[in-house]
Amino acid sequence: MTARILKKTIFLRAPREQVWDYLTRPEYLAKWFHAPKEPLETGQKLEMFGTTSGDLLIWGEVTEARAPEYLEYTFTVKPMEDAVSVVKWWLEAVPGGTQLSLAHSGLSATEDAFGLTLALDKGWDEHLVQLRAALHPAE
Repeated sequence: MTARILKKTIFLRAPREQVWDYLTRPEYLAKWFHAPKEPLETGQKLEMFGTTSGDLLIWGEVTEARAPEYLEYTFTVKPMEDAVSVVKWWLEAVPGGTQLSLAHSGLSATEDAFGLTLALDKGWDEHLVQLRAALHPAE
């Protein structure tokens, strides 16, 4: 069985350092995703909480945080039933801003897990739209 990988790339009118803050700092993550209690740093336990519910939604470990170019963490949510996946972010400076790429790997490729893949795919799309809106409030 091969694992599934979700891949996304967006372009943001912001420098890498600012985008990095939105990927790693609680006050910025809360604007578009889910808020941890501490900034994301290598070796740290990952716990992200719902911005309105306060419930623990995502958990894992930050395996690498190399500002402002690369972030990687393990990722588990309740519907994954303790299966562990990996989320990787790449930030590349481009003329006018940043190219942000995401790879969410290690997802089960079974037919039974396809609904979860669809939900995660849709969720990342929605969160990336919210990230763009947070970084580009006038657009």
